[in-house]
Amino acid sequence: MHVQLPSGIRIEFEDRGPVDAPAVVLIMGLGMQLTAWPPAFVDGLLARGLRVLRFDNRDAGLSGRVTDAPPVDLRAAALRALIGLNVRAPYGLEDMAADTLGLMSARGIGRAHVVGVSMGGMVAQVLASGWPQRVLSLTCAMSSSGAPRFNLHVSPATRALLRQPPPRATEAQRLEHLERIWRLIGSPGLQPSAEALHERLRLALRRAPYDPAAIGRQLLAILASGDRRPLLRRIRVPTLVLHGDRDPLVPLAAGRDIAANVPGAVLRVIEGMGHDLPEALLPRLVGEIAAHAERAGALAT
Repeated sequence: MHVQLPSGIRIEFEDRGPVDAPAVVLIMGLGMQLTAWPPAFVDGLLARGLRVLRFDNRDAGLSGRVTDAPPVDLRAAALRALIGLNVRAPYGLEDMAADTLGLMSARGIGRAHVVGVSMGGMVAQVLASGWPQRVLSLTCAMSSSGAPRFNLHVSPATRALLRQPPPRATEAQRLEHLERIWRLIGSPGLQPSAEALHERLRLALRRAPYDPAAIGRQLLAILASGDRRPLLRRIRVPTLVLHGDRDPLVPLAAGRDIAANVPGAVLRVIEGMGHDLPEALLPRLVGEIAAHAERAGALAT
């Protein structure tokens, strides 16, 4: 299903669960589609009595592309961010937060428990700070505050993420590229088999083609947002920070930094988790998020 927002952006979404149940809005990370939320994760939240709304961010999946933007020069933008200069972007995290609000309104959701992973956690931070009246609780997973020391964390995983396949790459080359990234960022010892990962990524590419330019625009939005710690200090909704102790892309220190800057935030360190949502850890993740939503819902009544 999809909705056309007043901004003109088309957002593809899936909305499951009773319309009168407490709503959980799931915001995915850089370049990822709504299908990146594992079915068992979504089913687990539904089984806890929650309504689950997940969607493709702008410039991802089946949602609209920002086609009138100039070509992205990521190296120049990264350098500007590294030395503390402003980065210009076709849109910002604020626009992506507004997309989320627009979708909530279109689905008749006044307030929701907001869950964001990686870039989605950054969008969720902006949402909880700027529109607290629409957020019952915030869960921020494997994300960052935008503090300079975490902006450009250099590692093999980071380099693989920024490297692009050849311009005219075949589907097999694109699959190989994505498989390499997932092997580097995934949870050590908890990753799916090579066959299962290949099939999952193949289905994702069949749903929506790999679009490096769109991913670049999302990355520019992250770089342009700068240091969000002043914004985090204004958040007053109940906040849970989830971070894996084996994350090679966004280090655990970044999660600790978020929790230190959001008043009253609770940090849960997930042992063995990298920068993904491994099947073996889904019961723990669902339990943490659902319990947090239940506590926040009780406070709101």
